Amino acid sequence: MNYILFDDYSRFNLLPLTYTKPVCELRIGILTIKEKWEMVLNATLSYDTQPYLGKKFPKQTATDNVFINGKVCPTPELVTIIHNLNLNSGIKRGNDLLAYRTADAGNFNGEAMLLKAEEVSVNYISVKEVWDLFAKNDAALKSDFELLTRGRASQKLSSTNTVIGNAELIFLEEGAIVEAAILNTNAGPIYIAKDAEVMEGSVVRGPFSLGEHSVLKLSTKIYGPTTIGPHCKVGGEINNSVILGYSNKAHDGFLGNSVIGEWCNLGADTNNSNLKNNYANVKVFNYKKEAMVDTGLQFCGLIMGDHSKCGINTMFNTGTIVGVGANIFGAGFPNVHIPSFTWGGAEKQETYKLEKMLETAGRVYARRNIKVTPEETEILNYIFEATAKYRSVEV
Repeated sequence: MNYILFDDYSRFNLLPLTYTKPVCELRIGILTIKEKWEMVLNATLSYDTQPYLGKKFPKQTATDNVFINGKVCPTPELVTIIHNLNLNSGIKRGNDLLAYRTADAGNFNGEAMLLKAEEVSVNYISVKEVWDLFAKNDAALKSDFELLTRGRASQKLSSTNTVIGNAELIFLEEGAIVEAAILNTNAGPIYIAKDAEVMEGSVVRGPFSLGEHSVLKLSTKIYGPTTIGPHCKVGGEINNSVILGYSNKAHDGFLGNSVIGEWCNLGADTNNSNLKNNYANVKVFNYKKEAMVDTGLQFCGLIMGDHSKCGINTMFNTGTIVGVGANIFGAGFPNVHIPSFTWGGAEKQETYKLEKMLETAGRVYARRNIKVTPEETEILNYIFEATAKYRSVEV
C-alpha cells in the first residue's frame, strides 16, 4: 500500500500554523503526526495538501493508495482497520473521513469518499483547532513516549539529578545531557531526545519532551504537558505549551497554554497572558470565519505562526494569534490578532516587506548551516499575497 496524508476542512481552522505546512507536519506529543504514522506503518508517507505547498510537500501515487486524514493521530485499532480496508472503501467518524483506499489517486475527492465510507466507533486524538495542540498534548505525550521507548533502554541518568516519582519514566536518547536538574514524573513521563541538553538548575514536571539538539537553559522551569521540538533554546517559565521546532525562547519570561511555530524568536522577558481577568472563556481569531471564536477554554495564551519574532519585554494578551513572518516590538499590548508580515506593535503597525523578511530568514537559517529554498520562498510569497487583506496599513 502507498500511504498519503490528506488535509481536510480543519486545515483552515489551524491557520496560521498551516499556512506553511500540511496539517500532518504539526507536532503534538513528541512527534509530528506524520512521524507517528510512519513509525506505526513502517512506511514513508506523502501529502495531499494545498497546491501552493505541493512543491515542498509532494504527493506520491501508486496503483494501491490509502489516504489517511492528516489531523488524526494513529492508534493500534486504526492501524488494524486501515490494513484491512478493501479497494474503494473507507472509514469515517461523523463528518470526518479517517481513511480511504483507492486505485485512483489523481483526483482526491474527500466528500465523495466520505459518502462511501463506513462509520466506525474508535477513539483517537485529532487536531481540529489551533488550541488542540496544547489542550490534547498530555495524552499525545504519553502515547508517543510509549511508542518510542517500548522495549528499549534509556541512557543512564547522571547522579547529579534529583528524581521525584518513577525514574523509569525518564528516557534519555544517545548523547542527551541532563545535569543537576529536578525531574518529576508523578504526572507523566520525561523524554530527552538525541543530543539534547537540560542545563543545571532546571526544574521539570512531566509529561515533557525535549527534541533533538534542543537546550533547556540554566534554571528553566517547565510545567507539563509541554513539548519542545528539535533545535530550540528555551529558558524562563513554560506551562502546557508546544514549540514546534527551530525556535528560541532563550531567556526569562512566561509562556503558557501556547503554540509557537518554527523559526520564531521570543525576545528576553517576553510574557503572555493565558487567563482573562474575569476568568471567562478565551476567544481567538479564526481565519476561516474571519471572526473571533470561543475556544471553550479558560486558559489559552499565544499562537504564533512560522518565522515570527518579538522584541524584548513584549507583552501578549490572552488568546493572541500572530501570523507568519511578523516582527513585533514596542510598548503596550499589541492586538490579539497580529496579521502575517506585520512590522511594529501596539503604537504603530506597518507591512513587513517580503524581501526584508526573507533576508532575516536567510540569516536565521545560516546559523544552522542551511539555506532558504526556492520552494519556501514561493510559499512565503503566496502567504504574503494571501494575507494582505488582514493588514490595515500597506507600505
